[in-house]
Amino acid sequence: MTENEISSKNIGAAIEVHKQLGPGLLESSYEKCLAFELIQQGLEIKTQVAVPVIYKGNKLEVGYRLDILVEEKVIIEVKTVSELAPIHKAQLLTYLKLTGIKLGLLINFNSIKLIDGVKRVANNL
Repeated sequence: MTENEISSKNIGAAIEVHKQLGPGLLESSYEKCLAFELIQQGLEIKTQVAVPVIYKGNKLEVGYRLDILVEEKVIIEVKTVSELAPIHKAQLLTYLKLTGIKLGLLINFNSIKLIDGVKRVANNL
């Protein structure tokens, strides 16, 4: 399955979660429900994946965790903010660079229409 196919399934699952719950809950609630939806679709996921920083050739565990990794190919960062800010995109892009993954999705569940809160971020290795 390609990154784009995975991305499409991820967005569909997020829309389903948003339809069921609406905006206004904590990130952790949406993350758990989205993980459930993705598993129901038969996708392999990992949640709260540690992302080490490589500094001068040394792998340092500094506490970074990405929300959901899907099929080892797409990172999903779940947000519940009034609007996505440039720092959110920068955070996801950093995770993409640190992991070598090409595609990520920022999903802001605190949107009236979820599709307005979805941003694709590409790592142009």
